[in-house]
Amino acid sequence: MTDAPRADDGFGNLIERALERLPEAFRDRLGSVAIVVEDEPSPAQLASVGARGLYGLYQGVPRTVWGVDNAAVPSKITIFRGPLVRASLSEAALAAAVEDVVHHEIAHHFGISDGRLRELKSEGRAR
Repeated sequence: MTDAPRADDGFGNLIERALERLPEAFRDRLGSVAIVVEDEPSPAQLASVGARGLYGLYQGVPRTVWGVDNAAVPSKITIFRGPLVRASLSEAALAAAVEDVVHHEIAHHFGISDGRLRELKSEGRAR
């Protein structure tokens, strides 16, 4: 298939596009969040969340639990290229998956749990 994604073909650009598509209010408040790309999750990363596979991982202190002085605590979002590329049958599917994962992990930075994200998705489908 000529449309199939390649692991080394503009992956960083997909992340940049996902960030550009965030509402400005969220983009402006990302602060010290580092977004990095790794090929695969490590056994320690998988164990840290009790998962068999990962597309992305947020590590840090969500903004909702910062201290009284609102001091920024360094946070990191890791996007795992290999699993996303393998799960995507086309460039368009890869772009959509990367955007979904980037936005999902950023939601964790803002204190939104996986359960609440599922609720929000369900509410969006019901409309």
